[in-house]
Amino acid sequence: MALPVSPLPAWLANLLPTTPSPRPREWLRATLGAGLAVALCTWVNSQLFGLPLTLHLLGPLGASALLLYAVPSGALAQPWSLLGSYAVAGLCAALVVHFHGGEVGLWVAALTLGVSLLLMYLLRCLHPPGGAMALSLIVTGADTQGAGLALVLPAFSGALTLLVSALMYNNLTGVRYPKAAASSNELHGTADPLPEQRTGVSPDDLRQALDEFDGFVDITPDDLEQLLRSTERHALRRRMGDINAAQIMSRDLRIASPTTTVDQALAMLKRHRLRNLPVLENNRLVGIVSVIDLIGQSRRRQLWPLGRRRETLLREVMTCPVVSVDHRLHLAELITLMSSQGLHCVPVLENQVLVGMITQTDVIAALQQDLLRQAG
Repeated sequence: MALPVSPLPAWLANLLPTTPSPRPREWLRATLGAGLAVALCTWVNSQLFGLPLTLHLLGPLGASALLLYAVPSGALAQPWSLLGSYAVAGLCAALVVHFHGGEVGLWVAALTLGVSLLLMYLLRCLHPPGGAMALSLIVTGADTQGAGLALVLPAFSGALTLLVSALMYNNLTGVRYPKAAASSNELHGTADPLPEQRTGVSPDDLRQALDEFDGFVDITPDDLEQLLRSTERHALRRRMGDINAAQIMSRDLRIASPTTTVDQALAMLKRHRLRNLPVLENNRLVGIVSVIDLIGQSRRRQLWPLGRRRETLLREVMTCPVVSVDHRLHLAELITLMSSQGLHCVPVLENQVLVGMITQTDVIAALQQDLLRQAG
């Protein structure tokens, strides 16, 4: 007879962490930033409003600092969430203190928090420390007989200080803040979605899924899309095996120097039926030119004062710096790079030395071979 399985172990397992922890370097970055931000916020508010009042509001400001520095990509940590929630908190607290005053009771605190949460939902500025700030403000107002702007300004000053410090610190330490909204196809200046967004799951699909989710999700649609694309890329890499840039690149290259003329480069491209030409100086990749660039320069006649045609050198028209890849880069990563940046060819480097070139034709041929291998 089988013994019934106790639900206790499964319930206890739900208490364990379910999300992966960031890297230790991110721990140090977020810890240092949050600490410095709280110290700055305390100093600014104490200079403006005095230390006792500043200490009353330090708890919610510290919680906001954790969100802005530890999870800066979250929807709860964006600028409008911070400023909007604090404005709501200040408004609710000022009204409560003005009309009620005196000692803060249980029902007054509950009503203040409930109204603040409702307004944050309506204004799409949900930020948990904002609710704590509303409670701190009504307690502070009752203790100090303060109301109106005298109650709201310290909270908003702290929020602004946190926001300015987060904008500077996060971006200087390599974390984009705030999260930028999804844009149209800036590569071609059209309204078409990017190539990787035209098949499979679209951004609209993700937004509809988030709308249908039964509860609030602290992730923006852009972040969710980025996670999905990364997951698809890792799955593709696993299915394709070890196909890297070195296996599909062209090795017999035609190269030019910065002193090669535009006409010489055009003749070389025409002779070998190429579209792009790497430019090397002292065996180091310094630029790249395309046939479109060269044709435009060739048609533009530049004359010396005596009427002779001036020869244009590649150093004047080449694209630099050059987007290049390491010879060990996997084909899945290469496809993402070329698709997202609209690259027709990519130089391949090994120990910073040019060893090959990969064109769109090379990538298509590699994908065809992979499909044939899977089909066979």
